[in-house]
Amino acid sequence: MAATTETTAGSIPPGNPLERLRDAFNQLGNQQKMLFMVAIAAIIAVIVGSTLWGMQPDWKVLFSNLSEKDGGAIVTLLEQQNIPHRMSDNGSIMVAADRVHEVRLKLASQGLPRGGMVGFELMENQKFGISQFAEQVNYQRGLEGELARTIMSIGAVQSARVHLAIPKPSVFVREEQKPTASVLLNLYPGRTLDAGQIAGITYLISSSVPQLPTANVTVIDQDGSLLSQLKSKLTEAGLDPSQIKYVREIENSIIKRIDEILKPVLGQENYKVQVAADVDFSQTEQTAESYRPNNTPETSSIRSQQKNETASVNQAAGGVPGALTNQPPVPATAPLTQPATGPTPGSAAKPGDLSGRLDSAGVTAPLNAVGQPISTGKNSTINYEVDKTVRYTKQAMGSIRRLSAAVVVNHRKDVGKDGKPTAKALPDAEMKQINELVREAMGFTKERGDTLSIANSPFTVAEKSDSALPLWKDPENISYAKEIFKYLMILGIIAFLYLKVIQPSLRTMFPPHRERDEPNTVEGVAGALGHISIAGEEGEDQVRINHYAIKVQKARDIAQADSKAVANIIKDWIGANAS
Repeated sequence: MAATTETTAGSIPPGNPLERLRDAFNQLGNQQKMLFMVAIAAIIAVIVGSTLWGMQPDWKVLFSNLSEKDGGAIVTLLEQQNIPHRMSDNGSIMVAADRVHEVRLKLASQGLPRGGMVGFELMENQKFGISQFAEQVNYQRGLEGELARTIMSIGAVQSARVHLAIPKPSVFVREEQKPTASVLLNLYPGRTLDAGQIAGITYLISSSVPQLPTANVTVIDQDGSLLSQLKSKLTEAGLDPSQIKYVREIENSIIKRIDEILKPVLGQENYKVQVAADVDFSQTEQTAESYRPNNTPETSSIRSQQKNETASVNQAAGGVPGALTNQPPVPATAPLTQPATGPTPGSAAKPGDLSGRLDSAGVTAPLNAVGQPISTGKNSTINYEVDKTVRYTKQAMGSIRRLSAAVVVNHRKDVGKDGKPTAKALPDAEMKQINELVREAMGFTKERGDTLSIANSPFTVAEKSDSALPLWKDPENISYAKEIFKYLMILGIIAFLYLKVIQPSLRTMFPPHRERDEPNTVEGVAGALGHISIAGEEGEDQVRINHYAIKVQKARDIAQADSKAVANIIKDWIGANAS
């Protein structure tokens, strides 16, 4: 039997590792060598690329929609401070996400971005000897820029421009003209301004420019729609937003009170309430002055009182005509004592007795001493206070003129005899109780004209629709899926290159070691062939003869699987026999 060699075909002889690697690589064909090198290079490129990709910072927008002047100034400042940045396709400047706020603060300290407008900083660099007209123009430009910056601080406003028309002052009142202003607003997509915000912008411009009335301020948006007209129309129609808000607050407060009292009785989903309030926003002032008839004099107040009494005695003129009668009378002298002329005390006056006294108008004298005839008079005037009432009434705004409430109550659910739920109407007593509760909760007043309607009706069960986004439409889940897909794609590429290119090449370069006692190895082939050569000798064991066909079949299989190794073995046999 031929002797086997120490090393079988296809095995790598021991020696320098580099030489062993070179010999193993030489066992590959040209096409296999090229695929192997390309696969190794692709795997290295994928690993390095994914590593660099993961190490790149997360870029975030620093500023967008910048003018060319502001964009150039910001890029120059970023380059001076060695801040990494890049430009996006839409012209936005992007920096690392962890430095966005820091960079914005640094740029704000430098006054960037300016937004394509200038403010009062324009007045800081006034040239010496500038004319009054140029100074006035710069002041107007600065005022327009400051107003535009202030308006841009409103959340819905993306950018704004303000144009002021300030006429020259005139000493003539008739020729005096009021300033006017025009405002152009560029709103963010999907955002609008309500009437209150438009009024705020109008009053802001009016208060910032001297003698500028609010009627002379015009506000338009980027579509050319007149926004300032919206407020005037609402005001003329009496639809003040604050008044509408007040009405809604009244209605919501009444609905809340009704909810609080019906919720424990009926349950949250078994009733619906709607309230309409008619609110009077008219403001009136009234002054009334009323007079009432005087009461009895005893209970009336006297303002003034005047009494007048007169008494006179008519005497005929007598005496001798002449000079003595034309002279004034000599003053009379009264006697120190005067005898009693009247009746004595205790005695009654007799008829025809002219003895008596006159006491009238401050004149007191005996009747027999008074000439005939006698004239007396009395006059009394009393002025009473006038009963007057002055009433000043001012009605408050926002008084409720009328309330209208509607309540619908669901049928009560009961379980029938068959175990199925059934809906039944509420009894009249319970509906009456609910009616009374709602009346008290809403403050029902019949004199005011309030109305209340309560109905008992079964509710229609609406199909519940899941308003939540599905998992495959959630933006956060989509972001996670993209990240996972990215890494899975990298792993898939590496696995494909390794399993389809590198691993077969490595098996060819470094074949597995074969045991001598295994019939599948090259040595086993040699042993099997040796046994085949002596299989016809005498005295051979019966078991070996029975295994003859099996060994031949194994040798054929090995020869078909690795014909090159079998050929090398046969060459070694031929070379050994030839020697």
